[in-house]
Amino acid sequence: MKYLLGFDPGRDKCGVAVVEKVTNTPTIDRVCLHQILPSSIAVSGLQDLCRQFDFEVLVMGDGTTAKEWQEKFRQSLAIPVVLVNERNSTLEARDRYWQMFPPQGFQKIIPQSLRRIDRPIDDIVAILLVERFLATQ
Repeated sequence: MKYLLGFDPGRDKCGVAVVEKVTNTPTIDRVCLHQILPSSIAVSGLQDLCRQFDFEVLVMGDGTTAKEWQEKFRQSLAIPVVLVNERNSTLEARDRYWQMFPPQGFQKIIPQSLRRIDRPIDDIVAILLVERFLATQ
């Protein structure tokens, strides 16, 4: 069993996902945790997760702030950091959100493109980044 750490970097907030990989397929076997962290505590939050899980790799999006975060993690975490393309990941995360949290009641009849998501979805982006990484393995 191995664990992978997904990280969607941001200036104000970051998405984090811990996924478990048991089988030899290019898919995630189980999402153990997904959350949003303020950027100001992201490094210490990931250090805490590294004490709880034996991560094989940290998978991070290659967006605007990626280089800064990559350097921070090289100095503070003892796991390899891999960058993956995060193009269109937010749009994909919107679709995944509705799969994970299907609309209820009146929301069901509103077209998905018009529904409003009432929380950040950076954590779902972090899950998708791990999936993209696994698809290349």
